[in-house]
Amino acid sequence: MNGFPWSAFALNLAWAAAAALAVMLVTFAVAVRAGVHRIVDIAWGIGFTAVAATTLAVSAGHGDVVRRLLVTVLTAAWGLRLAVHIARRGRGHGEDPRYEAMLARAPGSRNAYAFRMVYLLQGALVWLVSLPVQAAQYVPGPPSALAWAGTALWAAGIGFEAVGDAQLARFRADPAHRGTIMDRGLWSWTRHPNYFGDFCVWWGLFLLACDSPAAAAVSVVSPVVMSLLLTRGSGKRLLERHMADRPGYAEYVSRTSGFFPRPPRD
Repeated sequence: MNGFPWSAFALNLAWAAAAALAVMLVTFAVAVRAGVHRIVDIAWGIGFTAVAATTLAVSAGHGDVVRRLLVTVLTAAWGLRLAVHIARRGRGHGEDPRYEAMLARAPGSRNAYAFRMVYLLQGALVWLVSLPVQAAQYVPGPPSALAWAGTALWAAGIGFEAVGDAQLARFRADPAHRGTIMDRGLWSWTRHPNYFGDFCVWWGLFLLACDSPAAAAVSVVSPVVMSLLLTRGSGKRLLERHMADRPGYAEYVSRTSGFFPRPPRD
């Protein structure tokens, strides 16, 4: 693990935590004023963008400039696309049912409870999951074939995610589809193309840090945690529990992959 600037990286971890916290504090203030905590979902992608940009500034003089710029641009492109998508999807809607149910159990102030259980937790997750983005910017030497393979995996992931989101938005915009299950396009190959896209994005960003054994070791927890969140945490499992009673959903589950894409069963 020689050659990795541990002291500089340790300082960067503190700056990244401050950047993630700042995004959550601003988002919390906006949400309290608006009376809707679903706004925090928009801050998820913005938080990663802020961490990447902060690391780019703090890591000056360390790492390879091409890798630093590449990982920052890739993270920002993913984060800002996701933030814009979530903002458009939630426009004109009230509180998210997930947060409404959680806040109904709040002991005391709902806002204080939301800050502790949603904003601080999400800020901590942004910091943790962004470890490859931070570590990659301190890796010496130009990107190797492995790093470019990670870039290709990132591109496949964001493409899968964006196409899946666009297909679902068009489906929902047609009144004739109200009450029916989206089972077309990428959604016929996997029940969660957006989550699978996120999975590819974060394993791809991790590969950008793998030219350094030290950076890989310190950041492998990120794609593992993200994979667990997507498949067993607040992603796939929670959404499928919500969808389980909808007409036609059991049949959709029986013929469509739960995560990794494959042709639908007959």
